[in-house]
Amino acid sequence: MSRSIRLGLNSEFKSCGARVQHLDPQPALIDRAYEQLVEAIADGTLAPGQRIRQEELGRALGVSRQPISHALQLLKQQKLVEENGRRGLIVSGIDAERIRELYQVRTALDALAARLAAERIAGRVIDVQQRRAAQRALATGLALRPDAPMLAFIQADVAFHMALYRLSGNRAIEDTVAAQWPHLKRSMGAVLDDPEQRPLVWAEHQEILRLVLAGDVAGAERAARGHTDRAGGETARRLSRSALLTGGDRDAADGAAASAVR
Repeated sequence: MSRSIRLGLNSEFKSCGARVQHLDPQPALIDRAYEQLVEAIADGTLAPGQRIRQEELGRALGVSRQPISHALQLLKQQKLVEENGRRGLIVSGIDAERIRELYQVRTALDALAARLAAERIAGRVIDVQQRRAAQRALATGLALRPDAPMLAFIQADVAFHMALYRLSGNRAIEDTVAAQWPHLKRSMGAVLDDPEQRPLVWAEHQEILRLVLAGDVAGAERAARGHTDRAGGETARRLSRSALLTGGDRDAADGAAASAVR
């Protein structure tokens, strides 16, 4: 950049100095608070119908009320929390119809991702780092003990599918699913709450990646579709059986659950 251009830019910034503000570090805290709250909702620490108390959440997370308030607004927009009259904000119930619709979309996207990834393997256009990243994601999930915290299984499940999306080479798949992860994580929690489901899920993941890395296009697509179809069906069955509700007087348990959010 020439000296004259630099001088011009400097003079512009000086002339509008009153309008240019220092960047606020708050967004990082908001993002971290948001992620912690999504995970607490996903693994049931903050259960459907539970009252949200900002002060208690702030103390539990070690932040002021402001980032908690902003994070809750994001959750409200995503319909993970909702207003409930005099009780204020509560954790929303799981919308079974929304989950069903999401799994219809995700089944198609997961099958597409597996097919594209297998095609890229067969065409030898996937580099070693991408392959190893998927293998590490699988190994992490397989190494989890059956009695590991549910959140660890949810996080490993998300990491595996994200690695598969990246193997596909289609960024739109990862971007499309990313906006729905908060709801999908809740549905994962509904299935992974059953310890018997955990090894089954990872056996299916292992088969999907085996077929992808073998370049078996049809097999990988079929396995991915079957896995997501089964997960969606299992989620629907469990939601129907448990009949998760948004209501109920959970005030006695609210404080204890809020303090468990970390």
